[in-house]
Parts: sequence; C-alpha cells; structure tokens
Amino acid sequence: MDIFSVFALLGGLALFLYGMNVMSSGLEKLAGGKLEHALRKLTANRIVALLLGAGITIAIQSSSALTVMLVGLVNSGILKFQQTIGVLMGSNIGTTLTAWILSLAGIESESFLLNLLKPKNFSPIAALIGVLLIMVSKQPKKKSIGSILVGFAVLMYGMSFMSDSMAPLADSPEFAGILTAFSNPILAVLVGAVFTGIIQSSAASVGVLQALSMTGSITYNMALPIIMGQNIGTCVTAVISSIGVNRNARKVAIVHLAFNIFGTVLCLVPYLILDAVVGFSFAEQPIDPFMIAVVHSIFNIVTTLVLLPFAKQLEKIANRLIPEKEEEKDVLFDERLLTMPAFAVAKAEDAAKQMAVLAQSAVVKAVALLDGYDEKAAAEVEEMETRLDGYEDQIGSYLVKISKLELNNEESGKVTMLLHTIGDLERIGDHAENLMFVAKEIYEKKISFSNEAWDEIKQLNAAIFEILSITIRTFQSGDLQLAAKVEPLEQVIDGLGAAIRGRHINRLRSGNCTIELGFILTDMLVNCERISDHCSNIAVAVIENNRDTFDTHAYLHEVKYGESEQFNADFEKYSEQYALK
Repeated sequence: MDIFSVFALLGGLALFLYGMNVMSSGLEKLAGGKLEHALRKLTANRIVALLLGAGITIAIQSSSALTVMLVGLVNSGILKFQQTIGVLMGSNIGTTLTAWILSLAGIESESFLLNLLKPKNFSPIAALIGVLLIMVSKQPKKKSIGSILVGFAVLMYGMSFMSDSMAPLADSPEFAGILTAFSNPILAVLVGAVFTGIIQSSAASVGVLQALSMTGSITYNMALPIIMGQNIGTCVTAVISSIGVNRNARKVAIVHLAFNIFGTVLCLVPYLILDAVVGFSFAEQPIDPFMIAVVHSIFNIVTTLVLLPFAKQLEKIANRLIPEKEEEKDVLFDERLLTMPAFAVAKAEDAAKQMAVLAQSAVVKAVALLDGYDEKAAAEVEEMETRLDGYEDQIGSYLVKISKLELNNEESGKVTMLLHTIGDLERIGDHAENLMFVAKEIYEKKISFSNEAWDEIKQLNAAIFEILSITIRTFQSGDLQLAAKVEPLEQVIDGLGAAIRGRHINRLRSGNCTIELGFILTDMLVNCERISDHCSNIAVAVIENNRDTFDTHAYLHEVKYGESEQFNADFEKYSEQYALK
C-alpha cells in the first residue's frame, strides 16, 4: 500500500462523510416540522419515545445530530430531560440502518436483480435522478429528494473508494502486525471509540470497518469490541455540544455516554467469558460487511432491551454526576437548534407566542390603572415593556440567523410572518406603557372624567380587550376564521375613537369638560387606536402567511372595499355590541 492508496482512503472517507451530510440535510428538509412536532408531542411514553428516536435517526441518518438536537431542545426548555432518555436509546437502533445498506456491497451473484441491489450498481442511477430533480424541479420537496439521492450516491462512491484503497492491505505483513493489537478487546474498544470520536459519526466508522472487512483480515473477535467502542465514540459529539449549557442539557450527554458504556460492559464481558469457556468456533473467522451489520444491530437492540427498564437509574446517575447547584433558567434560544431549521423556527414561534401573551397582559394591567393608579402595578407595566423589548431583540436576531439557513417554503413564510409580528407586539407594549403614563398623569393631577365620559372609555376598553384576545388566539392557533374578525373590530374601534372625540367636543362647548382633560383623553384614544392597528397588522400577517404573500395593503383593500359579506356581518355585530349609549 503506497501513499496514493492512503490518499484514496482519505478521499473516500471524505466523500463518505460529505455524502452522509448531504443525505441527512435533504432528509431533514423533507421531514420539515414533522420531526419537531413528533418530538414535542410523543416523548411522554418511554416506548413511543424509543420508537421515535429510532425513526428520527433513520430519517436524518445521524444519531449524533439527534443527540445534539436533544441537548439544544432541553437547554431551550422545549423538552424535559426525562423525555429524552427513550429517544436516545432509540437513536442507537436507528443508526444501524446505514450499516445494513452498506452491507449490500458484499452481494455476489450472477443474477441481474441481485446485482442491481448492490449500491455500487444502482447508486449511479440514483445520482442521475437526483441531479435531474435538483436542476429541473422547482418544488422544494423534489429538490430535497434529489439531494438525498445525490448524497447517497456520493456516500456509496466514498465507500467504494475506501474498499478499493484497502484491498492491498490483505497481503501486507505490516498490516497483519497492526491487526494483532486488535486481539486485545480493551484496545479494540478504545480504537473504535477514538476513531468514531474523531470523525464524529458511528455510521461512518462502521462503514470504514465494513470496507476494511472486505480484505478478509478482520475477525469476529476483532470486530465486536470495535463496534462497541464505536457506539461509545459517537457520544463525543454530544459531550462537546453540552459545554456551556444548563444542567439538564448536560445530563442528556451523560445519559447517552452512560448508556453506551454500560451496554458495552454488559455485552462484551459475557461474550469474552463464554468464548473463554466454550470457545466460539466463529470467533477467529473473517467477518464480512453483512455480519458487521448484524452484530451492530444485535448489540444495540440487546443493550436497549436490557437498559430500558433502568431508565430511572440512568437518570439518577446523571443527577449524581452533575449535582444541582443554584436554580438555572432555561435560555431563550440555543444556537444548536440552527442545525435543524424546523426546530429553530418552532422555538422562535414559541418565544413569539410568549411575547404575545406578555403584550396582552401589559395592556390589561395598564388599562386597569386608568380606574385606580398604583405604583407597584405601574412598575410591573414598565418591567413588562422592558421584557417585550428584550423579546423583540432576541427573537429578531435569531430569526435573522434562521433566515440565512436553507428553509422550505413553509419555514420561510413563518420566519417572515414572525419578523412582521414581533415588531407589532413590541409596539403594543409601548402603547401599554403610554397608557400607564396617562393613568399616572390623571392620578398626579387629581383629575377625573365625568360619568358619561368614563362609560364611553369603558366601552372602548372592552373593545380593546376583545380585539387583543382575538388577535392573540389567532396568532397562537393560526385560525383564519378568527383572524378575519380582527379587521372589522378594528374599524369599529376607529369609529368609537372618533365618536368619543366628538362627544368630548360637545361637552367642552357646553362647559361640562376641560381642555386639560381633552389632552389626556386624546392621548388615551390615540394609544388605544394604535393597539388595535397593531392587532390588525398581526392578523393580516397570519392570513397573508397562509396565502404565501405579504401584500398587506392589497388584502386590507380587498376586505374593506371588496363587499365581503362576512366582513360586513362582523362589522355590524361589533358596531351594535360596542355602540355608545
């Protein structure tokens, strides 16, 4: 084996890893937000979580990526630590699929159909179809399928390069000398762990082992501990990812590592004892790629079945290794989620929904101050407004980062909608603070409205509370029928403001009101109208996101002047409901 064979080996490994990355990325895009929804909704049951972990790892072809994702989800507060244990166990089973696909390379037959099953033979067809889909198709889903096929073809060519470069090793006495070191199971475990830790992919390192086994130099006794070490090595990615996260997120990495170490001990020790006592006839026989896939699967399935009932004990081990100190707060966003756009978008949406509820609470509390000012409550409104500013800054920055990722149409539309919405929510907080200052002025100047004026203000406030409630529910649920009710109510609120101003002028002329009260009333009305305007903007953003366009003016013109029966019916309903007496 010369230097060029080494170059070919490294080049094959590079193609293998790149192909796996492209294939994984395409699979994740194709799955979209379904993975995020499944993880958040289906992890309560341990068995379901196990199956889910296996399914997602098969879908994205990377147990390391799933583990890093789980660290990020726990660190962000989306998942609880306990929910991840079953998923982690399932990921070890799911990662064995790659080995089964690669094992097809060892098929030897004269049959055309059987030969067609060899990845080396059908991957050129997959590459051709994939490239055509990427170049010709305009649909994101078909482009993702194309990426999957191209990634798979590149992966298989990488595997072929590695196998060809290793072929001369079969007759190399130096190589045979190196392999004698693998007769020591402890060393073999370490080699598997270190190599996998370096390339950060157990599927890839198993692929390298399968390529090496084609030389006929790897025995069962060598391969078994290496495979077990590879499972330990795949934890390196999660351990690195857990640096700088909260306690619960670090526990995810600890459980993953403990699970694989215990699995290795539970399987390797009995095997070595039985081999020493009984003497397995196959132990010194050469192992082929197919049997490596079999051993890989059996090891992970047995480990999972044995340790699944002891999930609570694994949790206790993690708790002891990472003792609880002071209470840690979940971070709002975690950069790790940016590797999975669907999860990042979902987290940004969750944060925006929290922001929406906070904005609504700020308005309700500020309006209550108009009827009875209180310093403590006023301070709470100011604190809420500050938090809303922080939300806008953090969510906005995170959305900008997400927008630079490769997103599908649904994710891209949601990012645009959120960017529009958080600005309106922040402005609602500003107007809540303004209303608080109006209430403070009324209190400090010891001014009071007439009973007639106060009744009018209460009617306006009731309409403001309703439009806020409808808007927040619309934003949280995406209910388009609910969203359509916001604009007619906004029009009614504008009419209420104009009517209250007119009545104030009449009272002013008759000497029943003062100019000073007029200034305060105007401030109050302007802020209430602006709140309803921002509610309208949010509802329009939800509707336009569903229509895949953001032509706000066109939509509002269509609603107001398009003779919409539903708009007219809702407008009449709210006009009667909030009519001034």
